[in-house]
Amino acid sequence: MLSRVAERVYWAGRYLERTEDSARLIDVHSQLLLDLPPAVGVGWPQAMTIMGLSDAVSRSAAASERDTLKRLLTDESCTSSVIATVALARENFRTTRDIVPSEAWQCVNELHLFARSQLRWAVGQRRRHDILSEVVARVQQIRGILHDTMSHGPAFHFLRIGTALERADMCTRIIDVAVASLLQRAEPLQRYDNTLWMSTLKSLSAYQMYRQYVRRRIRGPDVLAFLFQDAEFPRSIRHCLLEIEQCLERLPNGGALTKKLYVVTKSVTNLEVRKLDIAALHAEVDRLQVALADLNTQMSEAWFRPEDDSRKK
Repeated sequence: MLSRVAERVYWAGRYLERTEDSARLIDVHSQLLLDLPPAVGVGWPQAMTIMGLSDAVSRSAAASERDTLKRLLTDESCTSSVIATVALARENFRTTRDIVPSEAWQCVNELHLFARSQLRWAVGQRRRHDILSEVVARVQQIRGILHDTMSHGPAFHFLRIGTALERADMCTRIIDVAVASLLQRAEPLQRYDNTLWMSTLKSLSAYQMYRQYVRRRIRGPDVLAFLFQDAEFPRSIRHCLLEIEQCLERLPNGGALTKKLYVVTKSVTNLEVRKLDIAALHAEVDRLQVALADLNTQMSEAWFRPEDDSRKK
């Protein structure tokens, strides 16, 4: 397949996953703020940092909730907003619709129309949950159609890699910001410990599976171990890395990347998560984020921009 097609399918997977993750994060964070008093110090800046808008955090502190939500949901000039990621996902699917099932392309187009007409109403509290839940449901529907009706060849594997890479990146961001940064101020947040950990799990759709498999009350070290290392939960970091490995093994010239990724996966598997303090947790998350960024760059060099490497030589 053409390198530009592989790249667009890969980014279609990433932007579709980013849309779902962002919509769920905003919805869960909205509910969290209703449960916590303002004096605790948890607000929209944490969500903005997770979504990669750390440059706007200082401005958001003085901005109203409505202005912040407009930026997160409907600001087309902000590439991390939900409306922007939906549009980017649609554009990448549009330019590859000859290899994507027509049913999936139709659902992507309908998601785009829904987002453009309804997201502005999610700025207000009254309809926010229903609209964002609908965005999440539509993305999951698209992913199900792709899995069940698209041939599991190279294009599908690039789509899966993009999805898993974006999912792992979001998991590291939530762990770093919503867990580590918040719990540094342990004393004022101690009363709300259970609420914060529940919110962290719900931000990754992990709450029910955590309760089912861990079978203990919610404890910080157990949550971290589950999100880092559970091989069977689709949104854990370890599972995402294993899924990327499986896809790379099925792609031509994927051997070198598979070996490098195996080292990262092994380190996550052997990590003694429950013994990490805040500083060590930050360091581990930073290392993982660098590894994920390197993987994205290496994929570009191997498949999306191979002609650039030949020119360099």
